Amino acid sequence: MTMLSGPFAHHHPGRERLKDVSSFRPRTMEAAVFDPRNVRDGNILLDALSSGDRQVLARRWGKVAIDRGEILSRPDRPIEHVYFPTGGIASVVSISADGARTEVGIFGREGMSGSALLLGADRSPHETLIQVVQDEGAEALRIDADAFRDALRASPTLWAALLRYVQVMLVQVSQTAVANARHQIEARLARWLLMCHDRVGSDEILLTHELMAVMIGAQRSGVTVALHVLEGTGTIRSKRGRVIVLDRERLEELAGDGYGIAEAEYRRLIAPFGGQGGGTGPRADD
Repeated sequence: MTMLSGPFAHHHPGRERLKDVSSFRPRTMEAAVFDPRNVRDGNILLDALSSGDRQVLARRWGKVAIDRGEILSRPDRPIEHVYFPTGGIASVVSISADGARTEVGIFGREGMSGSALLLGADRSPHETLIQVVQDEGAEALRIDADAFRDALRASPTLWAALLRYVQVMLVQVSQTAVANARHQIEARLARWLLMCHDRVGSDEILLTHELMAVMIGAQRSGVTVALHVLEGTGTIRSKRGRVIVLDRERLEELAGDGYGIAEAEYRRLIAPFGGQGGGTGPRADD
């Protein structure tokens, strides 16, 4: 049995016990000064780290192009790499025994793949893949899984900082469950469009009806009707293969309490992201 070190280390006689995770509080996590329009590495989570912790990872990462449909990790297979996207949108997808696919999580330039490694696991029952790539393409900073574990062992403050992102994802997943249980399809679609809008830095998002159906757990015909409803409110315009956000504030009203709680948790623990008035990064009209 492999023994964990870092924040997950257990106490053993004759060994010095590591401090509790909560004692590690990276300075940048508490600082309010952060400009998401001027990210150094293109990934908000990385840029919110202290310079020392960023360097621990930077010595180990390489930049790679990522394409729509590219699988970042496969279900029940060891995680080989950790990706910090600087563009595009990735989905964490649950695949049922009959092959039905349901999105259970979403991240982009504010997050990372392979979060199971932060919890001491080497795999996940879910698939993680790239679902949205804009016309300009997308890239990610990629780290080998073993090198990522080495970085966590080298810096307990890095480990603790990235665990805050796991907390955000737990909140996001819980809000998805609430939205799917309590909200009508139009509100669920509004929520998902807002989450995409936060991550692409443009009012125009490359999306198909089929993809939206998988992502909100609905039939394709239901998505078509919901898009017409949202268009009728003046919040979006739907074109072939893309959706244009026209009125973000109204879209947030339609999404209700399904949107905003996970984003507020991200802002509280990591850096400015999402919420009222738009996502982070340059907008199409800037």
